[in-house]
Amino acid sequence: MIVVTGATGNVGRLLVESLTEAGHAVTAVSRGVTSPPPSRPGVTPMVADLADAGSLAPALKGADALFLLVSGAGAHVDGEAVLRAAADAGVSRVVLQSSQAAGTRPEAVSHAPLAALEEAVRSSGLEWTVLRPGGFTTNTFAWIPTIRAQRKVFSPFGDVALPAVDPLDIAEVAAAALTGGGHAGQTYVLTGPEATSPRQRAEILGAALGEPLEFVELDRAQAREQMVQQMPEPVADGTLDILGQPLPEELRSSPDVEKVLGRPATSFASWASRSVDAFR
Repeated sequence: MIVVTGATGNVGRLLVESLTEAGHAVTAVSRGVTSPPPSRPGVTPMVADLADAGSLAPALKGADALFLLVSGAGAHVDGEAVLRAAADAGVSRVVLQSSQAAGTRPEAVSHAPLAALEEAVRSSGLEWTVLRPGGFTTNTFAWIPTIRAQRKVFSPFGDVALPAVDPLDIAEVAAAALTGGGHAGQTYVLTGPEATSPRQRAEILGAALGEPLEFVELDRAQAREQMVQQMPEPVADGTLDILGQPLPEELRSSPDVEKVLGRPATSFASWASRSVDAFR
């Protein structure tokens, strides 16, 4: 049995679907704040909070593997306590969804907690795999209100191109690491196959919609004002640093999705074609 935390999120929901379609029994864990964990054949939904490692005990009972995903930067989670609870329950394998910036910017306030969580995973005594995705293609869902209402996209750093990753690719890599061999002790950086800028993504979405979208570039202060309404200030600042002044490693496309899945990573254009109805 496999425990999936963050089971209602962009990656967790897709991972639950992938695992159950492959015939695996899954315990789907979420905090249940905005929606309950998914309920479908082969899935046992449970509510627990990673900030309270003891609350995980019922979900971990009888589990062989754990997908560990923490919300925000993970500063609220005692990783060592969570991993001890997993080991005590008999879990032998853990796959952590971290962030590319935990490797490129481990001392940044925004990502230091994830870097510490990675270290806890590596020191846990469990068989481990760390996933470090870059920015998600689904971050463009933040554009839905203005695209629907005004056919406009508002974003900072309009011409800075980064290789955004499809959450479905992350979920499929996670499923492979949770259920297959050859992934123990591996750290995979997960990105899309090519870099695209916000301006280019707006053009791609406009083409998928069949009508052009106007791009309006925000300055950093305007973007920060919007972001701090949805995330802690250090996370907003760290995200803006990556979006505006990416490091060389953050600009590069990683081969790891193809390495694990045996197929190229999904392009932004392919993701947009699949997801376009959300913007109509």
